[in-house]
Amino acid sequence: MATRNVQIGSSHGLHARPAKLFAQAAKDAGVPVTIAKGDGKPVNAASILGVIALGVEQGDTVTLTAEGEGGEGVLDTLEQLLTTDHDAE
Repeated sequence: MATRNVQIGSSHGLHARPAKLFAQAAKDAGVPVTIAKGDGKPVNAASILGVIALGVEQGDTVTLTAEGEGGEGVLDTLEQLLTTDHDAE
């Protein structure tokens, strides 16, 4: 199991657009991935509703966990999505 703490880069947090990009990438990863805000309960990272419900804002730190072979590579991809300011594009 691979785990990583990531600080959110989007200036408006994980609202619909960046959450959709993140959830789709987690779904396409092919391994189970969870995301948690602070000490909160982890949710399925492939669920856009679950990701939005976390209420993640810019600068918040989330914990990603990926299970299975290739988990570190999956977290590399997801970390890049989360640290990018999608509101500046």
